[in-house]
Amino acid sequence: MLNVPLATVDATDRAVLAIGTDYSPGTVLSAHVHRRAQFLYGISGLMEVETDDGAWVIPPYSGVWIPAGKRHRVVMRGVSTRSLYLEPALEVRDNGQCQALVVSPLLHHLLLASADVPARYDEQGRDGHLVHLIVHELRKATCLPLFAPLPREPRLAALCRDFLAAPGIGQPADAWAEALHCSPRTFSRLFRQHTGLSFGEWRQQACLLAAVTRLAAGTPVTRVALELGYESPSAFSSMFQRRLGCAPSTYLMKDDRG
Repeated sequence: MLNVPLATVDATDRAVLAIGTDYSPGTVLSAHVHRRAQFLYGISGLMEVETDDGAWVIPPYSGVWIPAGKRHRVVMRGVSTRSLYLEPALEVRDNGQCQALVVSPLLHHLLLASADVPARYDEQGRDGHLVHLIVHELRKATCLPLFAPLPREPRLAALCRDFLAAPGIGQPADAWAEALHCSPRTFSRLFRQHTGLSFGEWRQQACLLAAVTRLAAGTPVTRVALELGYESPSAFSSMFQRRLGCAPSTYLMKDDRG
């Protein structure tokens, strides 16, 4: 199905629905929830996803798993999507939170083909087998480290959101501690308690999110490195390679998926 509103087919007696949707650059899907779980895959462009748990950047050839009932907001930056909507009773991913997932070449082509699957497909025919294989591949998909958890403590969450809007790798923890009127030691304990990460780990993760977004927009690697406050492009590239397994100059290059 292409460009079909979920609400018109949600009640269909099928465990999985597949819908393809095209979005113009800058489209914002305001905060909303689905009764079904969703796997949102961007064939092209970039998606920025935010929930109460944190923020994700989803580059091409990656997707995001959104559990049933999870409130989420999405910014589409020139994206053509394939979405799967899955009944909550269908066990696919163990994690109760959103996850950024790698889309393999096989899963990519299966998702492309899913656009031709009608809402009331033959579960024992070709379409049913295609959907079954998609779900199998989705269960096997590996996670990407493209997530910055947001704390539930309001003052700390506000500082985190401000940082996500203007990230800088050199921003010191002491400045945050001062803003919260606590000692550096108390701040360090508070930050890890609410995010599960040290401040330095979270800061690097947030900068990685910003880097992927800017690289996808065509910003040169050197400029991205300097804007994020790295001492040199090589220092930035080293961090990027360590976290994502490839150089920033090649990360968003198209592969042979077509």
